[in-house]
Amino acid sequence: MGRSYGLLIAFAVLIAGLLLAFTVGRYPVSLGDLLHLVIAKLTGRSPDVPAAVQNVIWLVRGPRVLAAALVGAALAVAGTAFQGLFRNPLVSPDLLGASSGAALGAVLGIYFSLGVLEIEALAFAGGLVAVGAVYLIGSAMSPRDPVLVLVLTGVVIGALLGAGVGLLKYMADPYNQLPAMTFWLLGSLAATNVTDLVPLFGPVALGTLVLLALRWRMNVMALPDEEARALGVPTTALRIAIVAAATLVTSASVATAGIVGWVGLVVPHIARTLVGPDFARLIPAAALLGGGFLLLIDTLARTMTATEIPLGILTALVGTPFFIWLLASVSKTWA
Repeated sequence: MGRSYGLLIAFAVLIAGLLLAFTVGRYPVSLGDLLHLVIAKLTGRSPDVPAAVQNVIWLVRGPRVLAAALVGAALAVAGTAFQGLFRNPLVSPDLLGASSGAALGAVLGIYFSLGVLEIEALAFAGGLVAVGAVYLIGSAMSPRDPVLVLVLTGVVIGALLGAGVGLLKYMADPYNQLPAMTFWLLGSLAATNVTDLVPLFGPVALGTLVLLALRWRMNVMALPDEEARALGVPTTALRIAIVAAATLVTSASVATAGIVGWVGLVVPHIARTLVGPDFARLIPAAALLGGGFLLLIDTLARTMTATEIPLGILTALVGTPFFIWLLASVSKTWA
C-alpha cells in the first residue's frame, strides 16, 4: 500500500469515530437523522427531526465529541513532535513528564479554586518545566545510552511530580476538591460543555500550526546536530520551539480532559507506519488518527457499562501491551 493512501485511512478513522460518537449511546441516534441534521445545519433549513434528537446531538454529544477529537489530535501531535525531536519511538508526553507536570499545575489550580484560563496557564507552565528538567538532566549526564537515560529520567521526574499531586490531594478539601481532583486525574470528558472548547481549541490550533510551520526543520533534526547546524538549522532554538509547542497542546488537553495516557505513544507510531517519517504528512496523519482513536475510546467509555469508565483506564489497556511490543522491537530500524 502506498503512503499516499495513509492520510485517507487516517481521515476514514476520524470519520468513523465521529459517526460512532454521535450515533451510539444510551439515546441512540440513527445515521439518517444525523446526516439530515448536518445537511439542514449547512443549508440553513429547518430539520425534520425530533427536538430530543437535536438536543442530544448539538447540546449533549456535540461539545464532548469535538473535545475528544481535539484532545486526541493534540496528544498525538505532541507525541509525534517529541518522538521526532528525540529521534526514537519510545518517548511521549507521558514518559517525558509533560502530562505529569501539566497535571500538577492543573491540580494546583483546582486546589486554589482558580478559573479555567488560570488552570490552563498553570498546566502549561508545569508541563514546560517538567519536560525542560527531563531534557536538561538527560543531556547533562552524557550517557552511553541516551534513550534509556531519557526514559528513566522522565520516570523519575514523573514520580516526583506525582508526589506533588499526592500532597495536594492530601491537603485538599475531602468533600469538594478531592473528589474533583481524583475524577479529573483519571481522565474524563463527561462534564465538557461549549465553554470548554474555546480554551482548548486556541492552544491546540496554535501549537499544531507552529509544528506544521516547522515541519521541514523537524525533518532535518532527524540528522545529527552537527549536520543539522551545517544545513543552517538553529538546533537549540528549534528544540525550544518544538518543546514549547508540543507542551502547549499537551497542557491544554490535560487541563480539559485530565490525564489521558498512551495516545501520544501509540498513535504517532501507527501514523508513521501509514505515511512515513516526513513531518509534512506525519503531523496531519497523527492528528486525524489521534482524534479518531480518542473518539472511539470515549464512545466505549460511556457505553461499555452502566457507569462511565475513565478514559485513562481504557487508553492504558490499549497502550500498555503496545508499549511492550514496541520496546521489544525498538532495536530494529526506525526511520
